[in-house]
Amino acid sequence: MPFPVAALTRRRLWLPAAVLVLCVSACGAGPSVRPDVAVVERGDGATAEPTGTQGPPALAAPVHDLNWQDCTRTTLDVLGLGPGPAGLVLECAELAAPIDAGGRIRGSFSLGALRARLPQTPADAAPLVLTSGADRSSTSTLAALAAGPAAPLLAARPLVAVDRRGIGTSTPIECLAPRGNPTLGKQMFDLGQFTAPPVAGGDAVDTVMALGRDATTECTDFLQPQELAFDAAHAADDLEQLRTTWGVDRLGLLATGSGGDVALAFAAKHPGAVARLVLDSPATVRADAVTVAETRVRGQEAALAAFARQCAALACALGPDPHAAVLDLIHRAGAGQLRPISTNALGAALTDFLGSPRGDQQARIREFADVLAAAGRGDTAGLSDLVGRAASATDSDGQFVARCSDGQQWPTPGRVRELQRDWGERYPAFGPDAALSLLLCASWPTTAAQPTPSALSVPVLTIAGAADPVAGDGAASASGAVAAAGAPSSTLAWLGRGHPASSHSECVQQAVVTYVGTGTLPPDGGACPG
Repeated sequence: MPFPVAALTRRRLWLPAAVLVLCVSACGAGPSVRPDVAVVERGDGATAEPTGTQGPPALAAPVHDLNWQDCTRTTLDVLGLGPGPAGLVLECAELAAPIDAGGRIRGSFSLGALRARLPQTPADAAPLVLTSGADRSSTSTLAALAAGPAAPLLAARPLVAVDRRGIGTSTPIECLAPRGNPTLGKQMFDLGQFTAPPVAGGDAVDTVMALGRDATTECTDFLQPQELAFDAAHAADDLEQLRTTWGVDRLGLLATGSGGDVALAFAAKHPGAVARLVLDSPATVRADAVTVAETRVRGQEAALAAFARQCAALACALGPDPHAAVLDLIHRAGAGQLRPISTNALGAALTDFLGSPRGDQQARIREFADVLAAAGRGDTAGLSDLVGRAASATDSDGQFVARCSDGQQWPTPGRVRELQRDWGERYPAFGPDAALSLLLCASWPTTAAQPTPSALSVPVLTIAGAADPVAGDGAASASGAVAAAGAPSSTLAWLGRGHPASSHSECVQQAVVTYVGTGTLPPDGGACPG
């Protein structure tokens, strides 16, 4: 029988009820104001011919489509994305997917889907499927891309996003509001900063370890017997359900961030069902949790440094040294001077802003600097609003379950104490809280590593961001997994700040359009300006 929706909906009350999952946040550097032109750099000075000239089979349009309903205005309004380009159409649908593709657990989930197209999008063009993993909901990632300043990709073909189980517009999971501690989710988001340690003389590590243990107990008990059905491998099964529902032989996939895990798992399980694969700003794959976290922290620090340079050049409200001003604000949050805003909440708002694909970059940088400067003077109203948006975008119960399910080799409390000291010196803005947050999943049941393809013949395009605050610099890891599978591949660098690259850069989108349309990869080692 169908899985009862009510069984996954224990309401968490501390977030604004009207706010749904947001996309890649408030605002980043945005695209270059000049036309994007690909720059190809080769150390030997030779001219590279594009690879994959024969090309894989072309994408096919769905034979049996989903029941799409227009949701343009409501989606844009709820996500705060503005009007979007003229004629943009966003359509919503639901897809029923079995809890367990092997039939060991009966029942199904309802997955939320979003389709985006423009007036010039060919009516008969086959769609490209977007998945953003657990970083952001896939539907909100697509909505932000569609409403952004770059349009070549959407003009060439429709894009369809499918949310992971329990995330975004899919059947929600709400397991972190137990009657014994109705604020458990909020305490986790704040990494226990305002929560008493569980033992006398305990520290923040003890507090977060206890919060993560309680959350794991609540969510695994709540989800039984399908508590282990929320990892990237099961998300790949859901993409296979979309493919069979459509009645097509192959899918073209655009995977952003930790969506790379989902796409690679799909390619591992169904190598013959992949027609195109774009790994846009992918997270580190097949690595332990500490390595993945440090990769992300490096991206956050690089993005903050880029923002600080832009802010200083604009003579923003943070003064001549915006980076120092932000660090001072973080220290004040740590001292409780911004209460109820914790250091982790402030970091979430910063990351949310630094990843945004909004095009009005200079105005947005000034506005964000104004909010931070006001918080420094004691007026935290604007910052509180941004924290609420960041929490809604990144901190749902479903995202907690998915991240814990995807992770491997969570560190011990002793190791986290070491990382706090080390990362506090090397990554002062984001490092200490990133180390502490690893304990939230330390009690989660151990699961198998997410599969990666052992053999893959389809050409793969990887986009590497220079300052990515969501996925960090994980592109090399993803490219390594592709190379190990024997697939022809090419890596294109995007030199800007934000996540994902395709939401910011017309140059990146044009490269994706060419590859998806022809199966031909651009020369390896090219770059798009920021």
